[in-house]
Amino acid sequence: MTEDWRRDRIGSALRGENPTVLRRLDAGFAVIGDVQFLPGYAVLLVDDPAVTRLSELPRARRLAFLSDMERLGEAVERVCGRLDPAFRRVNLEILGNTDPFLHAHVWPRYAWEPAESVGRPVWLYPPEHWADPSHALGPRHDALRTGIGEELDRLTGAAA
Repeated sequence: MTEDWRRDRIGSALRGENPTVLRRLDAGFAVIGDVQFLPGYAVLLVDDPAVTRLSELPRARRLAFLSDMERLGEAVERVCGRLDPAFRRVNLEILGNTDPFLHAHVWPRYAWEPAESVGRPVWLYPPEHWADPSHALGPRHDALRTGIGEELDRLTGAAA
């Protein structure tokens, strides 16, 4: 598989070709982030690439997307809390300034983060942090992937 899925994250998820997909949810796809300098970083992708903002969804789908975001956030919180005692919280963000499709970021935050970063938005981390190959998603993140997916399954079952 080539890296083509990165150019069409939602389409590749719909086709079953996006390797970052953790689970299909009600209104989108839970995916693990390409960068993992904050281990457990995940994203909720809307399941329609034409949707660019939350307000474009009909109310029922909008609420489903927000429910999916909350569920993914709780799954990340549970798993990161189990795997790292320095886990503090999750930040949930719907920004939409770069990618032209609706998506929500789920950022775990940790006590071990640098003092100049811990209380600030993740986007203010230095650019070299984002591009550092040591932070790229890889096999060492398999426990996070599995754990978040299993938590999503439990939370989905509990909601049913």
